[in-house]
Amino acid sequence: MLRSVPETRPHFAWGVVATIAAVTLLAHIATNAAGPYGFHRDEFLYMAMGERLRLWRMDFPPGIALVSRATRALLGDSLVAIRMVPALAGAALVVLAALLAREFGGRRFAQTLAAIAVLASPLFLRPGNLFQPVILDQLTWTLGLYALAKLGSAGFPDRWYGGARWWIALGVAGGIGLLVKFSILFFGVGVLVALLATARGRRSLGTRWPWLAAAIALALGSPSLVGQVRLDWPLLEYSRALQQTQLQHVAVTDFLTGQLLLGPAVLLALAGLVSLLRSPKERAFREVAWACLGAFVVLLLLHGKAYYIGPIYPTLFAAGAAWLERRTARHVAPIGNPPRYDSAPLGMARIVAVAFVVGYGLLTLPFGLPVLPPVEMARYARAMGVKSAVTTNVGVVQRLPQDYADMLGWEQRVAAVARVFHALPPEDQARAVIITSNYGEAGAIDFYGPRYGLPRAIATEGTYWYFGPGDKPGEVAVALDDDREGLDHFFGSVTPMLRLSNDWTVPEEQRLTIYVCRKPRTTLQQAWPGLAVERSS
Repeated sequence: MLRSVPETRPHFAWGVVATIAAVTLLAHIATNAAGPYGFHRDEFLYMAMGERLRLWRMDFPPGIALVSRATRALLGDSLVAIRMVPALAGAALVVLAALLAREFGGRRFAQTLAAIAVLASPLFLRPGNLFQPVILDQLTWTLGLYALAKLGSAGFPDRWYGGARWWIALGVAGGIGLLVKFSILFFGVGVLVALLATARGRRSLGTRWPWLAAAIALALGSPSLVGQVRLDWPLLEYSRALQQTQLQHVAVTDFLTGQLLLGPAVLLALAGLVSLLRSPKERAFREVAWACLGAFVVLLLLHGKAYYIGPIYPTLFAAGAAWLERRTARHVAPIGNPPRYDSAPLGMARIVAVAFVVGYGLLTLPFGLPVLPPVEMARYARAMGVKSAVTTNVGVVQRLPQDYADMLGWEQRVAAVARVFHALPPEDQARAVIITSNYGEAGAIDFYGPRYGLPRAIATEGTYWYFGPGDKPGEVAVALDDDREGLDHFFGSVTPMLRLSNDWTVPEEQRLTIYVCRKPRTTLQQAWPGLAVERSS
């Protein structure tokens, strides 16, 4: 079979790539060890999911819960420990970008530029610093695109030793991705578009390999799908709520202009996409380009958030870096002995490209890593004037990026709840429940509560509704809430005990009241099914 790329690929620049990956990892560790912020609200939820792990009956893909459980068992509960897997995933993403650049024919410069482009982008730097599925989603997409690139370079063979084993790798990447985040389905759509868009892709559908890859992906990701079936497809409910509360604020133009937040590297990615689609030198990788483009168009039409398509960029950075390296290769002058290299302008183009990418990375570093305390970060965000960086999911403009605001004040709230709880008579403490208004508050109480002598919290929002109300009927409750109306509906006696204020956190956490509630009109167990409507609020 005719091959589209040479058998001998460039050497991998292990030294420089390993150095960039190490810098990435150490930056995350140092930030988490000495930074001015604490855990994010989502991290509390994922740790709670790990504590209540039900592999085949979870409303979200259980991969993050599995990682949480393993991390806490092996490394402990510190911020550095909990965020170690995302930090390692961020470093791995740097290495994968360099490997892709090599696959596209890139040598040392291309591999270095691709790795730096990932390191210097807040789109990958911030997810690598948070215990969330986002960085794992980015990693699995990139692994899948790398497998697709390997298949392309081998000419989409139909024999195992000819390279068809990369179909297995593609299936594994998709299956792990399905365990992590349902957005991997957009990657799957992109791959299908890619196979249908090219002649050899369509021919491959007549072999067993694509179908084996799909079967492997479904088998590995089956806990996510089985959970949806057993819980009556909560994903659909969450998607409707997301559309009503967040995606309604996202226009097509927002999705497109949001890509510009990548800075100069977006030009590198665009050049990479065009090169993969049009250059004869890149004909082996047409499917990679179509997969990226297909996923992009689908998310554009569905009004997705700009960062949803982030996982395609390490691959496009790599393609763009390889293209730039070829375009700036040194040319031998026809006159002169010894030959004269006309390298000055070409070398300058490479220097400018690296300088722009690195410069943008340094300029936006505080948006990628939470290194500045709230006051300084607010000043920096205001000086930069990037409104989108400090706009919440529901369109509210605040002083800090939402992720940063969501990492403030959680233990202080738990300590305040503990003061109210332990002020109760011993007999009331024994039968009291703790009620919160959202999963962040509930997760923080579950995480910090043991050191303050608190029972687990209950909440009706999202995943916490599936955790249930527990065994106590709710005769006495300590409630942390910003709205008394719902409590008055359920309890005959609602007494405010303590008011909390924090102007730096997200709006729903800035003004809270801790109540002691008594005389429930019904038991929590009886009321719980009727509270299902609150799951996606």
